[in-house]
Amino acid sequence: MNVAKSGYRVFSANSTAACTELAKKITEYVYLIVLAKCTVDVKESVRGQTIFIIQTIPRDVNTAIMELLVMAYALKTSCAKNIIGVIPYFPYSKQCKMRKRGSIVCKLLASMLAKAGLTHIITMDLHQKEIQGFFSFPVDNLRASPFLLQYIQEEVPDYRNAIIVAKSPSAAKRAQSYAERLRLGLAVMHGEAQCSESDMADGRHSPPCVRNTSGHPGLELPLMMAKEKPPITVVGDVGGRIAIIVDDIIDDVEDFVAAAEILKERGAYKIYIMATHGLLSADAPRLIEESAIDEVVVTNTVPHEVQKLQCPKIKTVDVSMILAEAIRRIHNGESMAYLFRNITVDD
Repeated sequence: MNVAKSGYRVFSANSTAACTELAKKITEYVYLIVLAKCTVDVKESVRGQTIFIIQTIPRDVNTAIMELLVMAYALKTSCAKNIIGVIPYFPYSKQCKMRKRGSIVCKLLASMLAKAGLTHIITMDLHQKEIQGFFSFPVDNLRASPFLLQYIQEEVPDYRNAIIVAKSPSAAKRAQSYAERLRLGLAVMHGEAQCSESDMADGRHSPPCVRNTSGHPGLELPLMMAKEKPPITVVGDVGGRIAIIVDDIIDDVEDFVAAAEILKERGAYKIYIMATHGLLSADAPRLIEESAIDEVVVTNTVPHEVQKLQCPKIKTVDVSMILAEAIRRIHNGESMAYLFRNITVDD
């Protein structure tokens, strides 16, 4: 727990050591005293105060969510005035649309957070910006792109010879935004690997496309044609260039590894992956280390220290500064517009 002179408090969840480390970095920027871990019960009065709960999401996602819910509810029943969740990576954000007969888990989580007592959320690079509509309270969706763009300009040698690559047509707008601000060219990869997520996401095979022979004798629905998946192609010239693939989340890396192989075959001599959230599940570190990828750059919204030890190609960009500034501006009632300057809708 951390007490500021102006009457607001910052709590760090106990989910991981990385969460506490991020909270310490944030409090350093807003000039608060040394941050300490807190338990899920409230040890002293928070009546009428604004409370910020910092929670990163480790591999044990559900434990972290439950801890956040219990902490928020404890603060709510202790009469805190405002309870603001600082959740840099919002979990289950990919489950934001109907998948066959599944549930929209992201909407469920938004309702649970509101019921627990949260009144505001600060997050970063939601998988879909429309997720903000799931909430009944304000959501500040910050962007990591300024930090990643700065990394490209300062850490990528000869970045003027680079080209920004969209791994799929759906990522083209984000890639275009990066390319325009860096004054670089744009390439788009078209085609899908077998059993890709996008084939499951839109519910186009629900219900199954089978003729109903037991229904009304006069009713005959047209058959749905199967979706053809063309081989992966690259629209744009990457020959003799540095290829920089940009995305919001890098989790299972098979698609990124396959994309890197294609780009190498097309003549790219260096390949970088830039993403906000580095989940890096399963064998991701080993696959990256053995692939044609030269470097994977992610932010510290998600703990990935173990993966970095397993793969030296993984680099981290610190975004605690913008989270700290968001906390300061919300508490002081200042405009958040400054944090979105030069940010496009497509970021």
